[in-house]
Amino acid sequence: MGLCWSSPSKSPSTRTTTTTPTSTGNISSGPFKSTTTGTSRSTISNFSGFSGASGEDGYPEEGQILPNPNLRIFSLAELRASTRNFKSENVLGEGGFGKVFKGWLEEKGPGSHSTGTVIAVKKLNSESFQGFEEWQCEVNFLGRIYHPNLVKLLGYCLEGDDLLLVYEYMQKGSLENHLFRKGSVVQPLSWEIRLKIAIGAAKGLAFLHASEKQVIYRDFKASNILLDGSYNAKLSDFGLAKLGPSASQSHITTRVMGTQGYAAPEYVATGHLYVKSDNYGFGVVLAEILTGLRALDPLRPTGQQNLTDWIKPHLSERKKLRRIMDPRLEGKYPFKSAFRVAQLALKCLETEQKNRPSMKEVVESLELVVSANEKPLERRTARASPSIGHQQSHYRREQLSSFQPRQTVSRAH
Repeated sequence: MGLCWSSPSKSPSTRTTTTTPTSTGNISSGPFKSTTTGTSRSTISNFSGFSGASGEDGYPEEGQILPNPNLRIFSLAELRASTRNFKSENVLGEGGFGKVFKGWLEEKGPGSHSTGTVIAVKKLNSESFQGFEEWQCEVNFLGRIYHPNLVKLLGYCLEGDDLLLVYEYMQKGSLENHLFRKGSVVQPLSWEIRLKIAIGAAKGLAFLHASEKQVIYRDFKASNILLDGSYNAKLSDFGLAKLGPSASQSHITTRVMGTQGYAAPEYVATGHLYVKSDNYGFGVVLAEILTGLRALDPLRPTGQQNLTDWIKPHLSERKKLRRIMDPRLEGKYPFKSAFRVAQLALKCLETEQKNRPSMKEVVESLELVVSANEKPLERRTARASPSIGHQQSHYRREQLSSFQPRQTVSRAH
């Protein structure tokens, strides 16, 4: 579980919300209004300059960015019915925002026939004002973006104090569960699947960075990479996303929020957020994919709790890399490919953000690794060091969900 930095927010003393339920709606001129007292709160609105015009990375043609969110507006009654009144048996996970439920949305077809769709319903914790801000951000960003490597937001519900988001259901859960959860329920990921997931996640980030007004994801981590039934990776949770700097600026300055172990050092130290701050988080996830170890684990020995600080020297040397590779791969990977991925991870983890590769370059590098089609040496097993093997068997904590509660740490700027 990662630690999240944020400035403290107080819940509003009162909130009045009115809605007019419809089947679909354009949120920028939507059928509701919000008024607050005690804390200022803006209604859902447009972000000027956020468009799908071709950027330097050239990926927007693979997806689409709408000028305004156009989402289905669900009634609370519909979502109660789809989740069986938010039964605990339907909980997929829980995070700082609230709980996520699996639901079944029944659609009436012609005649007596009916069809249905499995959905994921995220329900806001009514006590969380930060949750409202993230809910609003999700609708404004994810409600306008369509890309094969971004989770699809289907709609939302806003009734009284109830705030909900409805997503497509991702059958395989999160990358985090597959890398770190033990037991027969989750099988270890093969090397080929790990590369497929890394490429998909990289394409999602590349698309965001390539928009005319670059989007900074700000919370790239293994638990936010969800997998469909074919292990196609999709980025989820846009609650911390920000529009990038203007053409005359290199960065934006904002309060530090994100997950410890994944957040870029320049952002943590100064609050300066660059587009390539996301790329650092991608490097951390590549390190997790290689090692099967968490970015941050307080149960590891002193000096090894922060994964990137610990293993950076191992990524640059072939012999050391063999010792830290995930033993659950059982040596079934081409070492040349693994070493190339390790070198790419090191580049993404550069301390100076300007020295990190763009996400377009990251995608191209990973696709070259796949196209090389290297095969593992027959029955050759990488030998894990005693310390790594001991930690993997004793220190890895089982994760029950891809949606984790956030622990906040105040940081003043």
